[in-house]
Amino acid sequence: MFPELNNLLNTTPDRPEQGQLTLLCDARTDGSFLVHHFLSFYLKAHSKVCFVALAQSFSHYNIVGQKLGVSLTTARERGQLVVFEGLKSAVDVLFRAQGEEPHPLQFLREATTGSLKPMYEFVQKSLEPEADGDSAWKQPVLLVDDLSVLLSLGMGAVAVLDFIHYCRASVCRQLKGNVVALVHDHGDAEDEENDLLLNGLCHQSHLILRAEGLATGFCKDVHGQLSILWRRPSQALAQQDQSLTYQYKIQDKNVSFFAKGMSPAVL
Repeated sequence: MFPELNNLLNTTPDRPEQGQLTLLCDARTDGSFLVHHFLSFYLKAHSKVCFVALAQSFSHYNIVGQKLGVSLTTARERGQLVVFEGLKSAVDVLFRAQGEEPHPLQFLREATTGSLKPMYEFVQKSLEPEADGDSAWKQPVLLVDDLSVLLSLGMGAVAVLDFIHYCRASVCRQLKGNVVALVHDHGDAEDEENDLLLNGLCHQSHLILRAEGLATGFCKDVHGQLSILWRRPSQALAQQDQSLTYQYKIQDKNVSFFAKGMSPAVL
């Protein structure tokens, strides 16, 4: 995890928020560093984590996690981390025999646009409390990287929004845990499905982190801009949302944040 980002969000692994949906969004840049931050953050917070990894392989996340001080392999072996590897499973689902238990990506075998109900059932089963109520882990967390992949595989935005809605009801409300999901903003006005997904998630989210590339193009000392928006979707409209904007530089094992125009390289 990145300590400077924790400071900006006013949180630590000792006192994580509960019952929140956090939306990670990137535009004209790679926002995967945010996924790695929250994955390592919740593992260090001793949360039970269900990681739906649709964008990269498990080994990729594990290598980055080791740089951030966590071992995904160890966390998975001791039962703290449950990983669904989308890249691997997308092939496996095509060779499953008829009559087997529905696969989380079952819609890939269906002639019409299917449902993400099997994916939801996988998440629910992965995070269900221990039968005796005695668990070594704190509140559960669902982390998805990334929801845009589901659109690329032919799933409709409404079905993805339904999936997140049911996950919020189960993980956030019933289990008092958290949901974190990444979505790409392609900036294409004609991509109605992506716009619908992004707008729908923005309305549901309690916290939105949006990473954007610089309008001026590549810079070796400033890699992008991060906007942080705290929302109160269930509160009265009279309460104002709060937002902050910082620029950042990604390093090998850390990310530095600074006010716009205040990069140490510039000063």
